[in-house]
Amino acid sequence: MYRKMATPLTAEEILPLVAALSAQERARFLRLLSAPTPANEAYAARAPSDSEFSSDDDILSWDAEGWEAFS
Repeated sequence: MYRKMATPLTAEEILPLVAALSAQERARFLRLLSAPTPANEAYAARAPSDSEFSSDDDILSWDAEGWEAFS
């Protein structure tokens, strides 16, 4: 459905294109932009699991691991 563009457009290049749309086309464009993507829908459909977020008491403990050889 979606094709990858050869070179991404900048906001300055997109703005005139959006401004040239009719009111109906602009409303459709905004609906398409705000529509959830399938990945977002799947994520929103289920609650995060307990293991999804770290529950370490010391949130920076991972930062110190493995650096002993470099001291």
